[in-house]
Amino acid sequence: MTLILGSGSPRRQMLLEQLGMTFTVDPPKVDETPLADETPHDYVQRLAREKAEEVAQRHPGALVLSADTIVVHAGKLLGKPRSKQEGLAMLRSLSDSIHEVVSGVALAGTAATLFAVSSRVRFRELDEAEIDWYWETGEPADKAGSYGLQGIGSAFVASIEGSYSNVIGLPLVETVAALRNSGVECLGVPGQ
Repeated sequence: MTLILGSGSPRRQMLLEQLGMTFTVDPPKVDETPLADETPHDYVQRLAREKAEEVAQRHPGALVLSADTIVVHAGKLLGKPRSKQEGLAMLRSLSDSIHEVVSGVALAGTAATLFAVSSRVRFRELDEAEIDWYWETGEPADKAGSYGLQGIGSAFVASIEGSYSNVIGLPLVETVAALRNSGVECLGVPGQ
């Protein structure tokens, strides 16, 4: 069965490649504006479903996996920063506090599945020099919440409650189960 990853996220690609999975990538073009009164779980599930369905239309007979991940802190959705100022503000707000990372995952095409996974992340206290330095590394610029757990940002994370891979951008335990239920073998030999 042909598996298409409906996402341009290198992080999601990396996670699937680590499992030895083969897939092609076809990034969707979906409006990511939250709807009024949409909960974080509803928001990421809607985006994941819309992305998977859009890509599935271009690939009849294929199974499309798509996901979307956001950070929720103090009741606010923290997506990818649109500017340095916004990125620095996000990091300041996450300093010495707990936030939630929510991923919506969807399968479309030859099977349909939709779910969301949530993890709680505690940041240690950050000082201004660390925040400025981290921004200048370039890592936060394209990450929800302005940090990447799989990179330098891991130095700021004091603890995680829930799925580690979810915080990176794809909850693997649940995703592997959904793919297997759709007939996809998920654990291959990486690179083969």
